[in-house]
Amino acid sequence: MKIYLSQPALICGAGANAGEFFESLIRGSQKGLQRLQCGKDADGNPQFFWAGQIADGLLQATGDIYDSRFLQILDNVLNQLISGGTVEKALSRYGAEKVGICLGQCDNGGENSFEGHKALWTEGAFPTDYTLTAQGADYPVTYAARKLGTKGPALSLATACSSSATAIIRARDLILSGICDAVIAGGADVASATTLLGFNSLEAISPEKTNPFSKKRAGITLGEGAAFFVLSRDDLDGAGLVLSGAGESSDASHMTAPLADGSGAARAMQAALDNAGLSADDIDYINLHGTGTRLNDSMEAKAVDRVFGGRAIPASSTKPMTGHTLGAAGALELAACFCAIQEQKLPLHLWDGLFDDEIPRLNFVADAQPQGEIRRCMSNSFAFGGCNASLIIEKTAAEAYNKKV
Repeated sequence: MKIYLSQPALICGAGANAGEFFESLIRGSQKGLQRLQCGKDADGNPQFFWAGQIADGLLQATGDIYDSRFLQILDNVLNQLISGGTVEKALSRYGAEKVGICLGQCDNGGENSFEGHKALWTEGAFPTDYTLTAQGADYPVTYAARKLGTKGPALSLATACSSSATAIIRARDLILSGICDAVIAGGADVASATTLLGFNSLEAISPEKTNPFSKKRAGITLGEGAAFFVLSRDDLDGAGLVLSGAGESSDASHMTAPLADGSGAARAMQAALDNAGLSADDIDYINLHGTGTRLNDSMEAKAVDRVFGGRAIPASSTKPMTGHTLGAAGALELAACFCAIQEQKLPLHLWDGLFDDEIPRLNFVADAQPQGEIRRCMSNSFAFGGCNASLIIEKTAAEAYNKKV
């Protein structure tokens, strides 16, 4: 059975929709990266971090009793899905009970938690209106199901930075099992103070804009955003793209560090190829996880080299333009692959060009114009705890949805 992907609905610092987003990627625009003040250092001086930020004017209050920036980001993309019409086609064709939602996330309650604990530490008590309800993992997906009118399974997935890739894989499973005929799948996340300070405590944040795979790489640049697809049994909007392969693996070697030799990541990539019935030679582009940390980039380069046998396949990390959007990253980067196939252009790899001779050299995209046809793309997501996921999308003969619903 083919699992079709609709046009992506998304928002992030790089763009307010798929068109703006992809334009930033092929131009190497870092317009969405901003310097944010967050907390103080050990000497009491203000701390500043680079982060991919959505312009405030693009977000609107949701009217929800527990409104938050996270919910506003999610709501923006849900509105895009509604206006695009594909969700309505799915509901009409299959019935609400056969349409589900899978949402990946890392931090949907950090804003409330930060303010609540700040009051506790400074005033001795939580605010009277403080509640854990909005911080529950189920709250955003319940909100989304209510807004979209779906009545199928509503699942919240949290596998750290691979959360939305995991959500897309679970959506595929729901369709293949017959539980659902269509699933809205993706992820959302926010660059909250909790997230920024938490990653800073791990010494994982770069003092400058992230510089993935460089000899001088110094860490990640965080970001916020959301991205969703409608996965379905039919090509509802005529895009003609399918999720042809998916692979997962679990290192479980360390709470935060990946297996240094890249074997865990390589297993997920090879599993995706095997699942799609493809060989390494069939892939035309890889969207790398590429966080810019010493360990991640090293192990991912080794994994790509292991799976692709030194083949010079075009590859890039799009995080220098979007920031690392954590729970949204897998879906957002799959959207980059989707656009690459549609537009027949490649996202640039933005870095200083200094190769690290201690790791295998990859063929980083320096020109958006490809040398040949882009038909199949792989997207990698590697997370804390060794939660690895790899997705493959493929252009197939368009089978436009033209039946009455």
